[in-house]
Order: sequence, then structure tokens, then C-alpha cells
Amino acid sequence: MSRKTVNEAFATRAARAGINADPGHGGITAPINVAATYVRTDPAIAGPFDYARTNAPSRAVLADAIAGLEGAAGACLTASGMAAIDLILNLVPAGARIVAAHDCYGGTQRLFNARAPQRGFEIVYADATDLGALEMALAPGAALLFLETPSNPRLRITDIEAASALGHAAGAVVAVDNTVLSPAIQRPIALGADLVVSSLTKIINGHSDMVGGVVCASDTDLVEQLAWWLNASGTGLGPFDAFLATRGLRTLPLRAKAQSEAALELARRLSAHGKVVRVDYPGLAAHPGHALATRQQQGLFGPLVSLEIKGDPRAFLAGLGLFSLAQSLGGVESLVSVPALMTHASMSAAARAHAGISDSLIRLSVGLEDVEDLWRDLDAALEGA
Repeated sequence: MSRKTVNEAFATRAARAGINADPGHGGITAPINVAATYVRTDPAIAGPFDYARTNAPSRAVLADAIAGLEGAAGACLTASGMAAIDLILNLVPAGARIVAAHDCYGGTQRLFNARAPQRGFEIVYADATDLGALEMALAPGAALLFLETPSNPRLRITDIEAASALGHAAGAVVAVDNTVLSPAIQRPIALGADLVVSSLTKIINGHSDMVGGVVCASDTDLVEQLAWWLNASGTGLGPFDAFLATRGLRTLPLRAKAQSEAALELARRLSAHGKVVRVDYPGLAAHPGHALATRQQQGLFGPLVSLEIKGDPRAFLAGLGLFSLAQSLGGVESLVSVPALMTHASMSAAARAHAGISDSLIRLSVGLEDVEDLWRDLDAALEGA
């Protein structure tokens, strides 16, 4: 299902995802193919599609499109973002060391900590923004280096190129969670990563109406290993969810740009507000990772803004009208969450403190509403907090 993409811009390739991919009827968009199994003409020869657990047309269209946008050799689509991360763990031998960012997503830490005693993994959490600390954590050797940049929710920036070099020197496969930004803003494989993992649920789909995940790999050997485990475990993405994510992918560049621009404007205004104690947003010049983010991202900084306020956080949340109190991020609608009580509640209090996630930290996911309306909503809620 590949198509020629020579000299085509990212936005063009995204907009054309799954277009003219209906050989049966000539539909402009790829149809939802719900078949569970596919006819063979010879019992010893499988066609391009054999059984839907292994692969399916709707999944293949999306995998081909995302792999192309990430600059990857291929992609494996899973039933959720966490299933995608768990798929990567199948590449790690029993008893091996995994080094992960100390402030990575709470669900990721929950999974790593649960798998560790089962498979004898040694999990080491290190500050990935501190290359010296990262090198020390990797020094004994590691099978996997798992990075997340920007980190969720503190939005710390890791130097992917430098961290990847350290990981490879230690013998590790380097994986980067690119959920917050997507390939529209950041492409870790071009910076040296071996694997890129994303929750399709978030900005790639962008409409909060499906759940899925993806792992992209830099070489065909890794793709084949991941595909084998995906088939064996049966955790592949369903056809309707693949169709929805493909639809969302087509507008990803436009949404990523508009949401990033709105998030930056709101972050600037929040920084100047008398009732705001701190704002985390890499697009701000005062952010410690601003220069690095500017260099390794595509001139945009994503939809997430985190802040702490002087007033009562619960009163602030109650005063919001356009930011819905809900988990997730990157959708067309604006959301607000309290990570310590929601997305990162599975982390211990000590782990949250180490990652800088206080009980009063508030995370905004900026959607596509008019930025002036969003600001009036935030300003009124702050004044009432």
C-alpha cells in the first residue's frame, strides 16, 4: 500500500494517508475492512493478508502512513498506547536492565514496575535531561533505554541525539515516547532513536474517539521482531479504530500547529498572571529546555501546558467552562487534569515527588477553541480560585 512520496512535504503525505487505497471499488478513502480471515488459493501460500490478528488492510494503511511520517522502516499498531510499550518489552531479555526517564508517564512506570519481578528486569529511573546521570545509569550496560520528551506532565526536554548515543554505547535499544508531540513536531528516529512509541489516542487521532498505539522501528529487523510478538500476543489494533486514526492523521499537521500556537500564547499570558506561581512550557524562553526543544522539534512545542497557582486548585477547576476535567491530551477539545490524582496516581508519592509532580500541579491540553475564549475562561477561573 506504499505510494511514491519523493519530494512531498510532511503535510502532503499526512493529508494523503489512505487516499486512493481502495483497489476493489476505487473509493477515495480506504474502506473499513472488518474481515477476520482471508481466502487462500493455495493452502501453502499466504497472501498479503491471512488472518486479522496478524495484519489487516485497515491496519496496514495506517501503519504505512505513520511509518512514512516518522521516517521509519515500518510500524506495528496496537490496541492501546500501553500495549505498544508492552510490545517493546518483548525485545528485552529476562534479567536485563532497563533505564527509563524518572519522570515518564505514570502508566509507563506502573507497567515497568509490574513486569520487573515477572521477568527479572532491573529498572533504573534516571533524570534523562542530565546526560551525566544518564551515562551513570547506563554504565553497567542496558538492554533498553526508554525516553520521553517532552516528559508528561512537567515537559522536561531530553537531548534525543546525545541520549541515543549514550544508550547505544551501553548496548541498549533506544525507544522514545513521542506521544505529546507526534511526528508532526518531532521525529526521534532522525535523531538516533531505534524505536518511537506513541499513543494514537492522543494528538495523532486528535478526536478523542478511539484508543490505540503504535511502535515505529528504524530497521526491518526490529519491525519483524515486533510484528512477530504482535501476532503472538494478539494485541493488534482493530479495523474501525485504525480507520478513525487514519482520518485523524490527515489533519495532524494543521491541528499540531494551531494547538501549539494557542498553547504558547496561553503559556505566555499565564506566566504574567499574578495568581500563577509557575508555568511549564518549552516554548517559553525561560524554560530550561527551550533552546534544545527549538533545535530538535519542528518549530512547535505541543499542546500541553502545566502550571501551579496561588489559589485553591479545586476552585480553579470548578471555575473552568471550556476546559473539561478529563484525562488524555491532544484532542480538538481543551482538557484539564490534576496528574497526581489522575494520570499519575499509580505512582508512589515518593516517585511523584522525585519527578516534580506535586498534588497541586495542573495540566492543560489546549484544543482548537478560539484562544481568546480559552484565555477568558482561564483568567476567570484564576480570579475565582
